[in-house]
Parts: sequence; structure tokens; C-alpha cells
Amino acid sequence: MDMKKVNPNLTLLALAISAFGIGSTEFISVGLLPLISSSMGVSISSAGLTVSIYALGVMVGAPVLTTMTSKMNRKNLLLLVMLVFLIGNLVSAFAVSFGMLLTGRVVAAFTHGIFMSIASVIAADVVHPSKRASAIAVMFTGLTVATVTGVPLGTFIGQLFGWRMSFLFIVAIGVIAIIANFFLVPKNLSNASSISFKSIGQLLVNKKIVMVLLMTAFGYGGTFVVYTYLSPMFSNMGYSTSMIVILLIIYGVMVAIGNTIGGHFANERPAKALFVMFSLQGITLLLLQFTSTNAILGLITIMLMGFFAFMNVSGLQLYVVQLAERYLPETVSMASALNISAFNIGIALGAFIGGLVTEYIGLSYTPIVGFLMVFIAIILTFYMKKDK
Repeated sequence: MDMKKVNPNLTLLALAISAFGIGSTEFISVGLLPLISSSMGVSISSAGLTVSIYALGVMVGAPVLTTMTSKMNRKNLLLLVMLVFLIGNLVSAFAVSFGMLLTGRVVAAFTHGIFMSIASVIAADVVHPSKRASAIAVMFTGLTVATVTGVPLGTFIGQLFGWRMSFLFIVAIGVIAIIANFFLVPKNLSNASSISFKSIGQLLVNKKIVMVLLMTAFGYGGTFVVYTYLSPMFSNMGYSTSMIVILLIIYGVMVAIGNTIGGHFANERPAKALFVMFSLQGITLLLLQFTSTNAILGLITIMLMGFFAFMNVSGLQLYVVQLAERYLPETVSMASALNISAFNIGIALGAFIGGLVTEYIGLSYTPIVGFLMVFIAIILTFYMKKDK
């Protein structure tokens, strides 16, 4: 396909559709935990492994598979990634055991980190250099829309037709994405630069970069102690299953607004902005510990939690890239991949700890534990924000 004949807007649309599928898959099981728990005969906390095991898959897949596939043609890799994505979700949809369901989640997770890496590059490659940031933002729109509509819609489908249909819904999106990528993404994209495993070691001995990775894991992950078990928490507040779908949509809207605002404030001095964001999220989680038993006050606090939950994402990603550019410029791509891993370490850790708290102490204690995780990030960020 001739690059001159490619409409960049259509290429970005294809990538956004793929991002919508990827984004919906990551958190789809959050709204399905009660259904999976009942169907598979496992506890709610065990069902929460469908979230944490996915995050672990991304954690491993992002740096390792990005390195292993760095020399592949980007379009071919994109198509392969979406094909594996389909297989993973099909395995989940037709799982005959809980172990098989978790296997499907891991397979799908392996595609996440590679997609995030190559889709950003492709988006930047098909437009004029002056429009690269905007192009990447358009691609990420798919992830934002997934947060707002994909997860609630998947939850709604699961409640009507069973949780397996929710995964088939994701498969349908994946099929559309593959077709769109095949026809709308050009073949002759710029060659990828080789990434070596050596760069992982170089980054992990740099104190400042390790500090940011820890900030990402604890600050972003603390919210998932609560978020993973949001459906049961809403149920405990007295909300019906149909109302929970609506509340998840509103939560997604709050996430989208917070994400947009957070990106704006983190442009100049990300460390300073992140300190404020983490502090506000910590206060909100602490407040939720006392309001979670009240339907109205608890709902308001959870929506505030959603507003602050993803506000830190762009700032954390920007900060780690800035530090890599300053200290180890040849490792920028790997630094970005490692931070994606750190996000998912946080998700896995938060979901796992939330499961333990729910099972052994009680669901109502998840906010205070989430606060303690975010508090660690606040301390780390306070130290880092002194760095000019």
C-alpha cells in the first residue's frame, strides 16, 4: 500500500478501534465478578484474579515481547497482536474451568503491552511531524471510550446473556479491528529500531527511574484495591444490577475527564503535579473508608475516586520518558515499556491485596488499604518533586 494513498484519519480510526478492544478487555471482568464467581463456583476474591492475572501478563509481556518483536514489520506485528488478542478472548469465552479462563486472560494480556508500544509509533508515523502528539491522542481515544462505555456495556451484556457473551462482544470488536488494520494501516511504515534486554538492566540501576516506576506501581495501583471490587461494593450500598451498569458509565466519564485534566497539568512539571494528584486521591480513598456504607455519600466519593484514578497516567508516562531522555537516551522505548509494566504491577498488586482484604477482613476495609498504597507514592513523589 502506498503511503501517499493512505488517509491518516482512517489509519488512526483503525488503531482507535483496536485500542477500544484492548481497553475493554483489561477491565471487562470488573463488572462481571459476581457472575464469574457464581458460574465457576469460586469466591469473589478468587474471581478477582481475572483482573490481577491479566495485569501480570501485561507486566511480563510489555518489556519482554516488545524487545523480542522489535525488528518485525510493524503492520504485520499489529495484525499478529490482534489475532492473539482474539484467541485469548475466545479461550476465555469458552472456558470450561476457572484455570482455562485465567489462561485466556493471560494470552490476551500478552498483546496489551506490544499494542501500546507499536500503535503509538504507527499513529505518529502516518501524520506530519507537527501533528504527532495529536495523532497519538486520537489513538488513545479508543482506550478512553473503552473506560466510559466498553466496560459498562460488557457488564450489561453479561447481566442479560451471561458473562461469556461479554467476552464474545470483545471478540467481535477484535474482528472489526483486524479488518480495519488490514485495509487502513499502510505496509511501508518506518523501520523499528532494535531494542535490547540490556537496556532493562541499565534502567533498573538508575535510582530516579526506579523511584518513578515505584510511584507508578503504588500510586496507580492503590485505587485498584477498591476498583476491582466496585460491583460488590455498589451492591452492598443497595444499588441494583441495572443501576450498577449506569454507575459504571458515570465512573468512566469521571475517569475520562480526570485523565484529560491530568494530562494538561502534568505538561510542565510532572513531579509537582503528580504529588498533588496522588495526595487528592489518597484523601479520597481515606474518605471512602468512612462513606462506603452510605449509598449517597459513598457514591459521590467513588466518583471522586474515578476522577483522580487515571489523572496521573500521562504524567507518570511523561516523567519516566523525560528521565530516560536525560540519563539514558538510548533506552527511552524500554523505559516507556517498563512503566507500562509498572502500571500493571500496580493493578495486579491492588487487585490481589483487595481480594485478600475482602476475603479475610471485609470489603469495607479496601479503601484504607488502597490509601496506604497511594501514601507510599505520595512519599516517593514528595522526594522526587525536589528534582529539577
